[in-house]
Amino acid sequence: MTDPAAPCWRVLRQDDNGNRFLVARDLTREAAEALAAEFEARGHKQLYWVAAAESAS
Repeated sequence: MTDPAAPCWRVLRQDDNGNRFLVARDLTREAAEALAAEFEARGHKQLYWVAAAESAS
């Protein structure tokens, strides 16, 4: 099982037009969730979410 504290999480954003962007990567899950919450609290119309990083293998 993957350690949720390991730095393998990323924050993504989707804008009003449906375009998706990587905001940050190589974060712990806790740090990624905090960053996404910080951006959401700013009241922008964009959607922010946390996802596990895709493995390279």
